[in-house]
Amino acid sequence: MPVVDNENRLVGIITVDDIVDILQEEATEDMEKMAAIVPTDKPYMKTSVFETYKKRIPWLLLLMVSATFTGAIISSFEEALSVYAALIAYIPMLMDTGGNAGGQASVTIIRGLSLGEITYRDIPRVIWKEIRVAVFCGASLAAANFAKLMLFDRVGLLVAATVCLTLVFAVLVAMLVGCLLPIGAKRIGFDPAVMASPFITTIVDALSLLLYFRVATLVLGIGG
Repeated sequence: MPVVDNENRLVGIITVDDIVDILQEEATEDMEKMAAIVPTDKPYMKTSVFETYKKRIPWLLLLMVSATFTGAIISSFEEALSVYAALIAYIPMLMDTGGNAGGQASVTIIRGLSLGEITYRDIPRVIWKEIRVAVFCGASLAAANFAKLMLFDRVGLLVAATVCLTLVFAVLVAMLVGCLLPIGAKRIGFDPAVMASPFITTIVDALSLLLYFRVATLVLGIGG
């Protein structure tokens, strides 16, 4: 690739090897940010234990503190859980499914942003598309889960309805969060990769629990 000055005179070249190195460095940096690690320019085997620790601990601390909200939500619905103890068993499934759905959406949007395929003006179209995808995914997951709950777990119809309705709403909310956060981050000048799976999963976990207990309150008629 030629390098020219303001008068289009050749002043140098960029070799293919240099381009490949830059692409690898950028890809590595994005992967580290998406895994909630502070980026480093050193190879893994040449990075000391303490340096690796310093790169990982800030986000781990932030995510740990933010995850305490999840415990607070569960505690606030302790009475509901004591009445319908079966609800406890499905909390991990709902949180994991929501986190996975949000992670899928965020990675897709981050890739689109990096390639210039998605801009801030595309938000309405992105939201509308993710809503439709979420409805299809949520309905499919809910149908499969309902069959499993009734045939194998043999829970009551209302409990199964509570879990499956929450699943649909959790997937919908997760995908919306997963697509909007990276776009919002880029809009205000942050790297969209920062808003990838770990950060989104923490947010979606809390929202999934709130939805779960709200649906339980409405369907099962329990306090919360």
